[in-house]
Amino acid sequence: MSSARKRSPVSAKPEASANIKREETPFEALASICSVLVVGLFILTFLAKNYVIPSGSMKNTLLVGDHLVVDQVTLSPPASWMPLIRYREPRRGDILVFHKPVYQPGIDVPDADGTPQYTPLVKRLIGVPGDHIHLHNGIVSVNGVAQPVGFAQPTTTDNFNEFLDEFPAVPPSEATGVSESWAGNFSNYVHDGDLVVPPGIYFMMGDNRHNSLDSRYWGFVPRANIIGRPLFNYWSFQATDGQLEQTGIGHKLAWIGHILVHFFPDTRWRRTFHVVR
Repeated sequence: MSSARKRSPVSAKPEASANIKREETPFEALASICSVLVVGLFILTFLAKNYVIPSGSMKNTLLVGDHLVVDQVTLSPPASWMPLIRYREPRRGDILVFHKPVYQPGIDVPDADGTPQYTPLVKRLIGVPGDHIHLHNGIVSVNGVAQPVGFAQPTTTDNFNEFLDEFPAVPPSEATGVSESWAGNFSNYVHDGDLVVPPGIYFMMGDNRHNSLDSRYWGFVPRANIIGRPLFNYWSFQATDGQLEQTGIGHKLAWIGHILVHFFPDTRWRRTFHVVR
């Protein structure tokens, strides 16, 4: 008697369902797009913001037309629902985006309905609470120590300005463009020739120190006004000082048309993904 057992026949063809790729339904495609949009909106709303440099106050660190991604989480108050985020306080030398602490008629542009517009600014943090600050011949000293010039525009015989370069020796009341509230309270913060930064507020300056309306003109920035810290430049497009601050539909449409025509030649490709320091 043969010991061989009769075996079941093995199918030569794999199941059809294994080789057929299921096509995505329109509903599933829409769901995928919506999920990407939700993630993007979450990042832009809670983690990062877009900011465009409108003026040359931070030249040559930042240029007019630089488009920045701003981290608005690291410097925000700690949140229990995001335990993995490393929070910290602003540090001297940080480049920060913040809301201007005062509104200056004739300098700041109001909304269409006349509401004061506190446009976000970007400057370098020079003084933290408790710091003693003064400038001599354009060199910043903090707590008696002269700071490295770094990217800051140097002071020369051609650009020397006594109010800007010998701060706070010259009272703001003697300079043009100074906030009235800052000029009125200025003397309360000056001790032995130094400007002393009070608790909970900060002193900001632009790297282009002779072309920067900063804390020398409108005073300290409260902690609550700080939005975040620029991380990198995702796109840089050539523009003139003040060109991006123009309002009105006509200017907006003209600028969009200019970008479409000059996108490739006027994009600063070398600054793409440039890290902000």
